[in-house]
Amino acid sequence: MAFAPPQRLVKALGETAPDGDGWLEELPETVRRAVALRELTVDRVQVPGGRSSLVMLVRRADGTPAVLKLAPPRFRPEAERAALAHWDGLGAVQALDGPGTAGALLLERLHPDVSVRSLPEAKALLEAAGTLRRLWVEPPAGQVFETVAERTGRQAEAMRSSAAISGAAVAALVDEALAAREALVGTAPEVRLLHGTFRQSKVLAAERSPWLAVGPDPVVGECAFDLARLVRDRVEDLIASPSGPATTRRRVRKLAESLELDGERVRGWTLFRAVESGVRALRVGRPRDAELLLEFAGWL
Repeated sequence: MAFAPPQRLVKALGETAPDGDGWLEELPETVRRAVALRELTVDRVQVPGGRSSLVMLVRRADGTPAVLKLAPPRFRPEAERAALAHWDGLGAVQALDGPGTAGALLLERLHPDVSVRSLPEAKALLEAAGTLRRLWVEPPAGQVFETVAERTGRQAEAMRSSAAISGAAVAALVDEALAAREALVGTAPEVRLLHGTFRQSKVLAAERSPWLAVGPDPVVGECAFDLARLVRDRVEDLIASPSGPATTRRRVRKLAESLELDGERVRGWTLFRAVESGVRALRVGRPRDAELLLEFAGWL
């Protein structure tokens, strides 16, 4: 089958593999093999799609709608497969097959164009928080996932390297974020399997449940870590609003209370993850995104 991968994906992969991406070059053949192996019919490629994977709406041999997702190894598709198998459809999309073509996942078809982000903000946060509550389960025996300490440790090293060339204001935020991480990693009050990259756009409408999570980058650690991306959802709207700082702090408090978490730990992980994302945006040449994220971090 001939197709062109979405430009959003091509651009994002170029940021993580600036010297060239063999996975992207081999993608047409990878798609052909994955489709043939599962006897699928392709409806369409999901556009604009994500930044780390190709998502295709397909039909199985019996006509059942499904989704075929393909991702490079650096985005840990096998960890996603393991997490979905452990959740087994509780709060998350259901995986429909086991290991096959490397990096290929066959998933149940949800409503890809309807996420909780389509709801009014208060309702969206309520539904998203309810979905998270179902995902936070004991990790499987025989640990196969990165821990929060391991993932943020790698990120912290990259932040330190970038801070030295980012100016005094950014360096001060990096220092604050790193201090917050240091205080948090050794004192986690619980250990759960986390979604890892949870936000409103990762919760889609479904048939067997009103809302189900998709696209995890699973990690094991404390629940407060998983709220960080949700707190900064619709960051462009927050920055444009004169009440943005107050709204952000209120969001931290309400999400922490609704999920019975420590608000200071939610604030600390939100700070760390916002600064990490902002510094990374600077590093790959997205200054506008960096500006938004670092301004948001300064409110915390």
